[in-house]
Amino acid sequence: MFRRSERLEETTPGGRDARSQERETFLPTREGRLSVESIFMRGVATGGIVGLATAAGAAMGAQDVAGWVIGLSISLGTVLLAAVLWSSRRL
Repeated sequence: MFRRSERLEETTPGGRDARSQERETFLPTREGRLSVESIFMRGVATGGIVGLATAAGAAMGAQDVAGWVIGLSISLGTVLLAAVLWSSRRL
């Protein structure tokens, strides 16, 4: 959907090569990681989704929201976040 321009400036204002700066990210590319590390990262991210859903469900339960509304909203939110996570090309 979004493609980077084929033409890159040779240097950035800081004087570094634009191509090397483009590769400097917090996480290495999927090909540059071990499969165990990739599986671990997805597990941690999935655990974070479960934690967020648990906290949201507890907050809604404390406000005396109907159980079916809690279940529906938490399950839809979890499925949506998991779909975004698992379709990510970085993890």
